[in-house]
Amino acid sequence: MSHIKLGKYNQLEVVKEVDFGVYLNGDEDGEILLPKRYVPEGTKPGDILNVFIYLDMEERLVATTLQPYVQVGEFACLEVAWVNQFGAFLNWGLMKDLFVPFREQKMKMQKGKRYVVYVHLDEESYRIVASAKIEHFLSTEKPDYQPGQEVEVLVWQRTELGYKVIVENKFSGMLYHNEIFQPLEVGMRLTAFIKQVRPDGKIDLVLQKAGARKVDDFSEVLWQYIKDNDGFTPLNDKTDAEVIYHTFGVSKKTFKKAVGDLYKKRRIVLKGDGIHLA
Repeated sequence: MSHIKLGKYNQLEVVKEVDFGVYLNGDEDGEILLPKRYVPEGTKPGDILNVFIYLDMEERLVATTLQPYVQVGEFACLEVAWVNQFGAFLNWGLMKDLFVPFREQKMKMQKGKRYVVYVHLDEESYRIVASAKIEHFLSTEKPDYQPGQEVEVLVWQRTELGYKVIVENKFSGMLYHNEIFQPLEVGMRLTAFIKQVRPDGKIDLVLQKAGARKVDDFSEVLWQYIKDNDGFTPLNDKTDAEVIYHTFGVSKKTFKKAVGDLYKKRRIVLKGDGIHLA
């Protein structure tokens, strides 16, 4: 079985130099070319290089030091570079575009648009391909997350309830509309926090830290903001939630809790025209 990880990074030894690049030791896969344009300056036989391995136009193994936007086994949001009678081809940062067969598209992909896909090896052809049928590649295991735990998410679909996200490149999760206080778009990568893992394994998330720590953190931000604005802000608990979010990036509920926190600590004074430093 090949030890080369196709569609991923590999650490390989330089075995010889040629006019058009260097050859790397691929063991039973033979020597793998790293074209001259990608060879780091000063490279010589015996050096170990960290390279990404994929297939060239002739379906031969080839190496590059370019960094693709995604590797095999990962989800990403990529733009369609072109379309032909066989499928769509996505720009993933390499010379050869990434193929999405029509059978792996949920809707016919259009040039210039961006889609969330999963990158994997096609079992029949051993080619690197992508699929927009995200559900097929999400884990069915029950996640072992704790409420409040910080995770990375990729937004992949808008629904009536909210936005479906991919949690840590593995699980399906949901951000609900009534708990989102910022504009979201498919393809965004965000830091989120676990709200709960349901008995069926589904994950509910929020984009803001829960509890006292969040209020304490924002209390200091708000106090500094008032201080930096000559000790006054016209914003108060009557201010529209969107204005508060646009100004601070937090919900009105968090803003009001922070105001209450600063008031209790006698660090601010509440007046008809707004909030003043004490």
